[in-house]
Amino acid sequence: MRTRTLRGRLALLALATTAVWVAVLTAVFNAELGARLRHQADDLVRTRATAVVATMEVRPDGRIVEHEPADDAALDVGIWIYQGTTAVQRPNAPDVLQDRADRLAGTGESSTDTSEPHAFRLYALPIMAGDRQAGTVVASVGLDAYRYTARSVLAGSIGLGALLLTGVCLVTRTVVGRALRPVDEMSNRAARWSEHGTAQRFGTDSHLAELAGLAGNLDQLLDRQAAMLRHEQQLTAELSHELRTPLARITAETDWLTARPRDPDDQRTSHQAIATAAARMQQICETLLSEARTRNHRTPGRSAVADVARVLAERSSQENPQAPPVTVVGDDATAGVSAALVERILVPLLDNARRYATGRITVECRREPGRVLVTVADDGCGVPESVGEAVFEAGRRAHPGDGHDGAGLGLPLARRLARSAGGDITLASSSKGARFVVSLPAG
Repeated sequence: MRTRTLRGRLALLALATTAVWVAVLTAVFNAELGARLRHQADDLVRTRATAVVATMEVRPDGRIVEHEPADDAALDVGIWIYQGTTAVQRPNAPDVLQDRADRLAGTGESSTDTSEPHAFRLYALPIMAGDRQAGTVVASVGLDAYRYTARSVLAGSIGLGALLLTGVCLVTRTVVGRALRPVDEMSNRAARWSEHGTAQRFGTDSHLAELAGLAGNLDQLLDRQAAMLRHEQQLTAELSHELRTPLARITAETDWLTARPRDPDDQRTSHQAIATAAARMQQICETLLSEARTRNHRTPGRSAVADVARVLAERSSQENPQAPPVTVVGDDATAGVSAALVERILVPLLDNARRYATGRITVECRREPGRVLVTVADDGCGVPESVGEAVFEAGRRAHPGDGHDGAGLGLPLARRLARSAGGDITLASSSKGARFVVSLPAG
């Protein structure tokens, strides 16, 4: 039997455990009762045989003489008396019982049972004349009453056990259901709270010790869910704000083009503005998609960070000839992450450096025990002290009014990627310009 509910499984476990114990106790009790009834039958037949032998006298000539007591009729029921192997007294008994008693004559002290339907216990006690056995007394007692008692007790034990198991099952299901009721209530409340984003929490003070841990875990789950919801809401708001500007630019240029005919130069300028705005929107979307793809897993691999930095520096000089040059210095340190991940981490830092540098950008690579450090520094205006570490927050720019376009997602993305790889990005102090230090695990 299988059940899908915890209450049913606990009830089934309690029922199975109780059934085993009831079966063991019933078997032990009935075995002990059977042994006691058998012992009582043995004591009764032995007592009767001993009482009859006490009335026997062996004459010098070997004859056995019985001195009959006053209650001889009661004593002679089920009694055989043998002179040697010859019966001198027989009760009125079935042939099977007579035959079994004859077999016991002259065999010394012994006992035997007969089977159904004539179930008797027979006991033979010798009549001694000195060291010689002159005769035998065989006593019998019916076993039907004892067996009926044993069977009645066994049937009663089984019936009582069945009633007990039924009661245990019902009581266990009721008790377990009531015990699990607080869990059901907590589950329903957690579902309602998570659906509506409420700030209510269970706490651990007002709950039983067994439920305090569950309440704490549910509170932590609700806290994480609330934090993720706040993050998603904040990111959505910032993203909508950032996309509004290029989208408005595209809309304005499109309206301007369709309002009346334009000369080729005006059309070319509008098309270029639309393409630039679309590229900006694509960059914002790709940044978010890249973060989503790498948020939940670490990209394996090994790479020489200096080589990756030199590739990015060469690409920067080709794409932006007017931008300050990027100088890569340091040893050939190997990081325990892929080159693609190192590139995605360094690109936002280099874009930020090109945006504010006036004459130079330096990328320094060096090894330390267990890690690789990559420093990206520029000689621009730097990060204001009022901003500090907040520059890594989504949608936050160090200089909002500098005239440069940007979604404010590059540095937060770079930090998240570095941390997902087992490293980090920090803002280091610098006398001039900005200085960011990337820490990655050594390969």
